[in-house]
Amino acid sequence: MTRQHVGHHEVASFAQDKVNLPKDKADEYRAQAGRLREKLERYLEEHPNFTLRKIMLSGSLAKGTALRSLNDIDIACYISGADAPKDVRELLEYLAERLRKAFPNFDPDQVQPQTYSVTVSFRGSGLDVDVVPILYDGDAQWYGNLVSQEDGSFLKTSIPLHLNFAAKRKRAQEKHFAQVVRLAKFWARRMKQERDGFRFKSFMVEMILAKLCDDGLDFSDYPEALQHFFTYIARTDFRQLIVFDDYYPVTSVGTSSDTVKIFDPVNAVNNVARLYTAANADAIVDAAIDAGDAIDAALAAPTKQLTVAYWQKVFGPSFQV
Repeated sequence: MTRQHVGHHEVASFAQDKVNLPKDKADEYRAQAGRLREKLERYLEEHPNFTLRKIMLSGSLAKGTALRSLNDIDIACYISGADAPKDVRELLEYLAERLRKAFPNFDPDQVQPQTYSVTVSFRGSGLDVDVVPILYDGDAQWYGNLVSQEDGSFLKTSIPLHLNFAAKRKRAQEKHFAQVVRLAKFWARRMKQERDGFRFKSFMVEMILAKLCDDGLDFSDYPEALQHFFTYIARTDFRQLIVFDDYYPVTSVGTSSDTVKIFDPVNAVNNVARLYTAANADAIVDAAIDAGDAIDAALAAPTKQLTVAYWQKVFGPSFQV
């Protein structure tokens, strides 16, 4: 087995050139989110009846795991007060109305309620900001109820705790944890484009890698870390329980008949994979086996051309050395 043609350095260079959101873009997007937050805060000063307790960046941009293909960002908007609607559709309209007033120069179609958020579209940058409302009752750890992306129901969560969870793994393996997450997400995104019906949420990718991180896997060699990721999926048939004890006892997760069991690290009753069927799980296992086999073949390939061809089975034609 050899790494003469492609090893850690080459995969890291590919990530920098083709996978990662460039720093200047990330800074630009964070600044755009900051301007939206400032406008909302000014609106709040003039309209104290709109009881907003916290506005914060969330999602992959906040966690440092965003891909180059990022075209929208998430902002969590904690809302409390007796007049805040408890019905999902009414809550989104309530938030949209106030966002339109906070941005009086925007056309109405630039502020649109979606299934779980209100999208603010900035035509200059082409960037969409998804403002996610969270109903908040004063919890000290910032637990509240957001609108689920999957079925539109309310779901208990804490954005600060989620960000702390990711930050802990990033501190454990500085730079490398986030990079391997981005590489695995890039692979999953490609599978969604190439394989009909393929599903694999980015958050589930992150949770698998968080488990491997907690189990002591060294992420500093990217081909090896990716191979462990694919091997874990194949070895467990994507049916092994994944749960973390950062914010609740593992024993608080009850029995489940769901096919895939990956529990939200801040909510013991939220299996983030509960809607994944056996067919969905099998498709992920098959894709992981193919990717793992391709990496094995690449590491043993006798020529550079053949090595690159095998890596392209994982990352697509944009992988070049």
